[in-house]
Amino acid sequence: MHLPALPVLAPAYVGGVQLAAHAVRRHLDDDARETFLRACSTNVDQLEGGRWGTLLTSAVVVEEPMPLPYALLLLAVLGYAEYAYGAWWAAGVFLLGHAGATLLVYGGLRANRADSATRSAVDVGTSYGFNTVLGALTAALPAGPLRFAARAGLLAVGARPLLNRERPTFTDVGHFAALALGIGLGGLVPRPCRAA
Repeated sequence: MHLPALPVLAPAYVGGVQLAAHAVRRHLDDDARETFLRACSTNVDQLEGGRWGTLLTSAVVVEEPMPLPYALLLLAVLGYAEYAYGAWWAAGVFLLGHAGATLLVYGGLRANRADSATRSAVDVGTSYGFNTVLGALTAALPAGPLRFAARAGLLAVGARPLLNRERPTFTDVGHFAALALGIGLGGLVPRPCRAA
């Protein structure tokens, strides 16, 4: 009997992001920390300035250490994706979703001529990639009512902040876009099948 390998990339990623966040908070003063976060951000000013590397750096930096429940949920979702589909698939979907949602938000902010505070806002974190992988994992559910309900439920949760606030944030839009991208990608990926 061949057992699939346990996830390695997901724990390394979540642990690395968390350790880096603690190190930044401990070793940088407020001004240096703000400068560092802005340099890693995928805001409009950064992308218009041609700093496309922030599409990667913004995925591995968070403003504050992640709360333990979120870090564990992130680890569980990414770990399952790595276990079920493989490390390359999990990393690819995560990065594609992070970059895709970021670019959709960027396009929307440019088209709507965002104010200067929004154009230069700190925009880093794991949530776009997390939402994309979560949406894609709905493909692991049996086709039919259960998968449909899971996808509809995720989209409803993602849409709630857009509908309940007078002015949703660009991050709310990004989370919804990432979920939709993930669900779309999940439709292109066969249901995982691991031999027991």
